[in-house]
Amino acid sequence: MDQDIELTLEQQFSLRSFTDQVKQMSREQAQEFLILQHKHMMIRETMYKEILKQEWKLDQDFVSV
Repeated sequence: MDQDIELTLEQQFSLRSFTDQVKQMSREQAQEFLILQHKHMMIRETMYKEILKQEWKLDQDFVSV
């Protein structure tokens, strides 16, 4: 991860809150949570790609001139 990018104060607070929550979980709960988080990240990435394809019109056929 790029160490030059810093989190906002709000993000730092959110990370601290998240850290505290995870530390209170059992190992099994943390594993299930991690798997779910990874799934959500993959869904978000797919959505971003689809939005960019639409915005940049990459999903349309090229028109010959």
